[in-house]
Amino acid sequence: MIRFGVIGTNWITEAFIEAASMAEDFVLSAVYSRTQERAEEFARKFGVEATFTDLEEMAKSDVIDAVYIASPNSIHADQAILLMKHGKHVLCEKPLASNTAEVQAMIDTAKENNVLLMEALKITLLPNFKVIQENLHKIGVVRRFTASYCQYSSRYDAYKAGTVLNAFNPAFANGSIMDIGVYCIYPLVVLFGKPKSIKANGYILESGVDGEGSIILSYPEMEAVLMFSKITNSTIASEIQGEDGNIVIDKLNPIEKVEIHYRNGEIADVSQDQQQHTMYYEVEEFIKLIQAGTYESKVNSYANSLITAEIIEESRKQMGVVFPK
Repeated sequence: MIRFGVIGTNWITEAFIEAASMAEDFVLSAVYSRTQERAEEFARKFGVEATFTDLEEMAKSDVIDAVYIASPNSIHADQAILLMKHGKHVLCEKPLASNTAEVQAMIDTAKENNVLLMEALKITLLPNFKVIQENLHKIGVVRRFTASYCQYSSRYDAYKAGTVLNAFNPAFANGSIMDIGVYCIYPLVVLFGKPKSIKANGYILESGVDGEGSIILSYPEMEAVLMFSKITNSTIASEIQGEDGNIVIDKLNPIEKVEIHYRNGEIADVSQDQQQHTMYYEVEEFIKLIQAGTYESKVNSYANSLITAEIIEESRKQMGVVFPK
């Protein structure tokens, strides 16, 4: 059994626990929150005895083997590094950190302490993403990747009413590209690697973060066009265009339907059945790696997380989005 602690007592942590509970070797052993009252309330909900309000005490504790981090982006690195220095494996919510320097520091710490660090970017571990990888050769030379993920944030109404919540606050390293754009960028990197050039543009809110944006990335034989937003919705599918056909992806989070549209007019549905709780697959990957003594995922690898962070950082720079660190 792998004994997990969780940092963050929000909806995403609850979703993680629900999905992780489906994994045979997962057990929830500890909860961290900034306040004892909230820690105990959350722990009771899931039948957990150990609670912490001091992160160093949690890091030193012998009741956990690994920690799932779902705190604000701006403190991912500090928390993960502290935990890893005390021998804890870390599954950290996307985006892994605020900037490339933090991501590199996290990777270095993981290697120095022989622990697993993995970015909790679930879609690249889904069966239907593997289907894309396995069928990519069928569409011939790839010339374009288009990804669209635009989701109107439930917190945007509060923002327009004058309340700037974490989702639109640069102090917490947030904004559209960090929260939504990463779902477009990470799969691109897993499939095609590091781009030759990046051109980014976005609409910057008065708070200083991007409400929406777009990126054009060039590769030796293809280009990628990414669109993301927290202030509008979109029903546009994502697509990989090849010379012999296209792979049409219904949506990115999560990927549920994948079709190959051949140039001769034939259409093949290559979708796979998936667990209802799509976060299950990241937990399964994480636990299997720990049990095998393999401290880096081949899919959500250090290289892929670092390239993704580099693309985000350069795009933010071009858009004019500046975080405190």
